[in-house]
Amino acid sequence: MDHKEFEQALCKKLGTTPDKATPQALHSAIGDTVMETIAPDWRASRQAHLSGRRACYFSMEFLVGRAVQNNLLCLDLYDTVEEALRPYGVSLSAMDEIPDAALGNGGLGRLAACFLDSASTLNLPLDGYGIRYRYGLFEQHFEDGFQKETADDWTRWGDPWSVRCEADAVEIRYAGQTVRAVPYDMPIIGCKTRHISTLRLWQAEPVHTFDFQLFNQQHYLEASAESIAAEDISRVLYPNDDTREGKLLRLKQEYFFSAASLADILRKYRASHDKYDDLAQAVSIQLNDTHPVISIPELIRLLMQDGVAFDKALSIAKQVFHYTNHTIMAEALEKWDCGLVEELLPEVYGVILQIHEALMAELYAKPDWTAEQITAMGIVRDGCVHMAHMAIYASAHTNGVAKIHTEILKHTALKDWYRLYPERFQNKTNGITQRRWFALCNRELSGLATELLGSDRWITQLDALEELVPYARDLQVLQRFTAIKQEKKRQLAAYVLAQEGVRIDPDTVFDIQIKRLHEYKRQLLNAFSILWIYFGIKDGSIQNFAPTTFLFGAKSAPGYRRAKGIIKYINEIARLVDGDPQVRDLIRVVFVHNYNVSYAEKLVAAADISEQISTAGTEASGTGNMKLMLNGAVTLGTLDGANIEIVEEAGGENNYIFGARVEELEKIMPDYSSRRLFADNEKIRRVVSTLIDGTVSDGGTGDFRELYYSLLDGASWHRPDHYYLLGDLESYVEAKLRAISDYRDRAEFAKKQWLNMCHAGKFSSDRTIRDYAADIWNITPVQ
Repeated sequence: MDHKEFEQALCKKLGTTPDKATPQALHSAIGDTVMETIAPDWRASRQAHLSGRRACYFSMEFLVGRAVQNNLLCLDLYDTVEEALRPYGVSLSAMDEIPDAALGNGGLGRLAACFLDSASTLNLPLDGYGIRYRYGLFEQHFEDGFQKETADDWTRWGDPWSVRCEADAVEIRYAGQTVRAVPYDMPIIGCKTRHISTLRLWQAEPVHTFDFQLFNQQHYLEASAESIAAEDISRVLYPNDDTREGKLLRLKQEYFFSAASLADILRKYRASHDKYDDLAQAVSIQLNDTHPVISIPELIRLLMQDGVAFDKALSIAKQVFHYTNHTIMAEALEKWDCGLVEELLPEVYGVILQIHEALMAELYAKPDWTAEQITAMGIVRDGCVHMAHMAIYASAHTNGVAKIHTEILKHTALKDWYRLYPERFQNKTNGITQRRWFALCNRELSGLATELLGSDRWITQLDALEELVPYARDLQVLQRFTAIKQEKKRQLAAYVLAQEGVRIDPDTVFDIQIKRLHEYKRQLLNAFSILWIYFGIKDGSIQNFAPTTFLFGAKSAPGYRRAKGIIKYINEIARLVDGDPQVRDLIRVVFVHNYNVSYAEKLVAAADISEQISTAGTEASGTGNMKLMLNGAVTLGTLDGANIEIVEEAGGENNYIFGARVEELEKIMPDYSSRRLFADNEKIRRVVSTLIDGTVSDGGTGDFRELYYSLLDGASWHRPDHYYLLGDLESYVEAKLRAISDYRDRAEFAKKQWLNMCHAGKFSSDRTIRDYAADIWNITPVQ
C-alpha cells in the first residue's frame, strides 16, 4: 500500500480529512486500516502455529505499550503513513495522546512483550496468554511531591488493535462462583516478514446475560452483584494483597488466565488428536515467573478429568511446562496460604497435595538426603503452597535471566534443587527488541547506523552493530553522533516541559534512572548521592562540576509506603535544589510523572548516563540497562544482573562500575554495622541526617523518619541497611563524579557511548528467543 492508497483509506474511514479528526479518531482509523491489511497473514500464521509444534508464553503481565507506531514500523508503513498525513499538516507524533496499554508493572511484563515481538520476527510459533485488564497499572501524578494514583482507563477511546473472539469463550469455575473468560486477540507483527503471532488476553465477564425487563427487582440486584464480582477479576493489575480479600482476588486472577489458557490450548489440541499422549510433542508452555504456576495442577486436573491417571498426567506436565525464575530473594518467591487455595480451588488443591506427595516419595527414596533438607523442599510446607518449588519439580526446565542470576540460583538460592536436577537448570540472559528500542525510539541514531552499515540489517541482526566499532576513532562520525544525542536531549527537554512544566537544559549531562520503584533498585542511594554533591558544591569540596540534570521515572506500588516515601524525598530534593541559587544552575532534579513505555522511549534515547545501581546479587537481570546501552549511554552501576555482561561486551573502561560485589557482600554483611559507618563518616552522616533534621519535609507523615531508622536500626523483616546503601555510597559518589567529569571531554565520552551502542548486539531479545526455541521449547520457524 502506497501513501496515496493509505490516505484514501484513512479519509474514507474518518469521513473527513486527517486535519479535521481528533488524534483518537485518527488512531482508530489507522488501526482499522492496518488490521484489515494484515488479516490474511494473521489467519495463515495462526494455522501454521497449530499445524506443528508451538510454544505458549503464560504471563501475568504484557507491558506492550502503544501499538500504532511500532506496528507501522514493523510493516514498513511508518514513512508511508507520515507521507499520507503530511499534506494535512498532521504527523504520527499526534499519537502521543493515545494511552499506553500498560498491562504490566515493569521489566517482567516488558520482557514478555519483547519476546513476542522477536518470535514473530523470527517466524517462530510462539503465542502469548494473559489478562486483558480493564484498567492498566495506574496513572501517576504528584501532589506536593507525594505519588497519587488514578485509574488507567487505557481503552477509553477504543482499542482498534484487539479482536474479541466470542466463540472461544470458556467458563472458569471457583468454589461458589463461575465466570466467563472471553478472549481478545492482539496481533504481534513480525518485522520484515509476513508472520504474525497472537497475544490472547482474557477478560472476565458474568456467565449469564440477563434481560432485566423479565426479572423483578430482587433478580436485578442478584444479577448486578454477580456481574461486579466476575468483572473484578480482570479489572485491575495487581490488586492490593495486604488484605484477605486482596489475596483472594489475586489468586482468582492467576487461576483465571491460567485455566482459560489451558482450556484454549487443549481445545485446539483435541481438534486433531484423540489422546493426550502427544501433548508434550505438540505444545510447550513457558511460565513467566510464579504467577501462572497454578497452571501445573490445573493441567493435571484437566487431564485426570478426561481419564488420564495422575502419574501419567504429572509426567506430561513435567514435559510441557518450563519455568522462568525472576528473583533470588526469598521474600519475593510466591507462596499461598493452603486454606485460601483449598477454599477457592478445592479440586486444584487436592492435585497440589498429590504433586507434593509425589515429590516427597521421590526425595525419601534418595538415601543421601536428610529429613531436614527434604522438608525444606516441600511444595506444601508451613501451611503454605510454595509455587516456585512446584514449578521446579513439575517442569522440564528452570532458567535464570542473567549469567550471575542463574549462578546464584544454582549455588545459593536454589542449591538443593540444582543438586537434585542439575540438567534442568539453564541461563537465558534477557533481551530487548531493537525494533521499538532503537529503530522506533531513535530514528536519528538508527538511521546513522543504517547509513554507515549500508543497510538496516541490524533491525533483525543487532550484532551487525559490531561492524561500527572502527568509527569510534572517526571524529566526524563521533561529531554526528554527539549532534544526534543533543537533538534527542532537546526533544526530551521539550517533552518534559510539556508534561511536567519544568525546564531542563539539553546542554547539561543527562543522568537517568528509570525503573520500578523498589528498595533494592536503590533510588534512595541515587538521592543520597545528589545531596552529597549538593553539599559538596556549597562547601567548596566539589569544584568544576559539569552541570547535570538528574532524571527519575518510576511508579511505586500503591501500598508500598517506604517506596512512596522515597518518591516524596526525591521530589523534596528537587525543590531544595531548585530553590538554591548557588547550585540550581549546576544541578537539576526532575521526577517525571506517569512513567510508562512511551515516556521510556524518549528517555532512553536522550540519556548520557544510565543508572543501574541495585545491590549486587538482587537484580535478576534488568532490561532497562540494555535499552539505555543500545541508545548510547554509559552504565553507572554495580556488578549485578546483566550489568556484568554489559561490561564484558562493552568494556569496563567504557562504563563506570562501583560498589561491593556479590562475593564481597557475603563476607561483609554478617558483621556490617550501618550505625558504625554513619558515626564514622561525616559526609554519610550529613546526607542521611536530612531524613530527620528538617533539611526536607515529609509533610508530617513520618515517612522520612521511618526510612532513617530502617537504614540504621532495621525495620519489619529486615536488618539495618539491608540493601547496603550506606556501604556503597562513597564508592558510588566517586564513580558518579568521575563519569560527570569525563563528560567534559565530549569526544572521549562520545567514544565510550558509541562503543556501548556497538556492543549491544548480545542484548537483542532475538538472541534470547532463539536460545529458548532451540534449548527449551524445541520449536523451529514456520514456513
